[in-house]
Amino acid sequence: MFVLENGAKKKGEDPRLQAISQAIRVVPHFPKQGIMFQDITTLLLDHSAFKDVVDIFVDRYRDMDISVVAGEVISEKYVLEYGTDCLEMHVGAVQHNERVIIIDDLVATGGTLSAAIILLERADAEVVECACVIGLSDLKVRSKLNGKPLYILVEPRQVENGF
Repeated sequence: MFVLENGAKKKGEDPRLQAISQAIRVVPHFPKQGIMFQDITTLLLDHSAFKDVVDIFVDRYRDMDISVVAGEVISEKYVLEYGTDCLEMHVGAVQHNERVIIIDDLVATGGTLSAAIILLERADAEVVECACVIGLSDLKVRSKLNGKPLYILVEPRQVENGF
């Protein structure tokens, strides 16, 4: 369990992290052999743990002057650990110089966050920070974030024997 902020592990700072991590179901070998899929559906159904996730992010960003991110779309394709995908954003969803935080459920390769940063920068927004519920502290991931800080609540859980 950890909260990772700008590359520094901070163990044991928040007792809510254990409950958040335990509320995430691990599906072994999905969508392909060797992948430990971190399914947050069970976290969303655990009202207490999900409230803790929201509260942690709200506490972290409460005092920041961040514009709300929400026609026509622009898109950016990116590579996943097991395929490709495309991220789309409405044209006009952000205005020139708006400050934005990107929050994702899971960061494994950094592809989704990288695509989001590219989209938002194309829209002239300022990405202040990236955050995720589940994340890897891999330096390869950080190298894709164009120098943006990454805030991670918990690390991916493993299951014994892959089952």
